[in-house]
Amino acid sequence: MSCEQETATTLRESGFRVTPQRLLVASALRHAGRHLSAAEIAEEVRAVYPVVDLSTVYRTVEMLKRLHLATATDMGGDDLLFEWSAGEAHHHLICSSCRKMQVLDHAYLNSLAEEVGRDFGFEADLQHFAIFGLCSDCREGAQA
Repeated sequence: MSCEQETATTLRESGFRVTPQRLLVASALRHAGRHLSAAEIAEEVRAVYPVVDLSTVYRTVEMLKRLHLATATDMGGDDLLFEWSAGEAHHHLICSSCRKMQVLDHAYLNSLAEEVGRDFGFEADLQHFAIFGLCSDCREGAQA
């Protein structure tokens, strides 16, 4: 099954209409291989479907987030950035100084979710986090 067919099936099974705009937004996000702003997604889609507007992109990304197919993260810039996730939890360490980003394995947050559940009776949604701090290079530079 192609990526687009898989997305269409997921949308249909979740009760959403399958429209060309939704499929193009999902495809742009899925095949980007990186985080994208809504404006970048719109630019990608407009190459094929020139009349898509930014509000359609935002609505579609919100729908994809509810389906756990995409995530939104504040990476410390002006815009939220979106990424295809297909339900896989992952996280980022972002240097506040040089902006370098590293992926953080979800295993680091497993115990946090368990402790929050046990201590507060709260089921935490720990699918996608950006943790800010200083990378080793910037820390070493500041100490020198």
